[in-house]
Amino acid sequence: MEERWHRHLGVYGICKRNHELLVIHKIRGPYKNRYDLPGGTVEPNESLTDAIQREFQEETGYDIEILQNLGVRDFVVPQSPENKETTHVHHVAIFYEVKYVSGHSTYASDVEENDSIGAEWVDIKELTPENCSPLVMQAIAWLNGGSSNLKAKRLDDWIVK
Repeated sequence: MEERWHRHLGVYGICKRNHELLVIHKIRGPYKNRYDLPGGTVEPNESLTDAIQREFQEETGYDIEILQNLGVRDFVVPQSPENKETTHVHHVAIFYEVKYVSGHSTYASDVEENDSIGAEWVDIKELTPENCSPLVMQAIAWLNGGSSNLKAKRLDDWIVK
């Protein structure tokens, strides 16, 4: 089978509260049925910081303060089986450490517009490669003072089953 690639550039926020990380529930894309970080695509003529604030508001209902840029990482993952146009995603992710300021958690009711169905604070100990995107695992590595360049052992580690 011929490989067909898609490159995705996105901004993502790492928001920690005590021993919990704010994550969203993905319903589409290569991280379907996994926890992921709030964030997403930068729109035309939008700054990175405006994009992360907008994405956070859309996906979580929270207003945030950006504390710092943590870095950029890329991941190559197989595309979800229902996507027939591409076989792999080269996901370039720009990470920010953010802090909750205000707002109430929302449930994404318009699933046509969103690729997630809401946000949740989850104990970091419950987040694993089996239930999370590689972005979440990278966030945990940074929070634990570990590697700043997390890589999956195999591409299959991130396949949605």
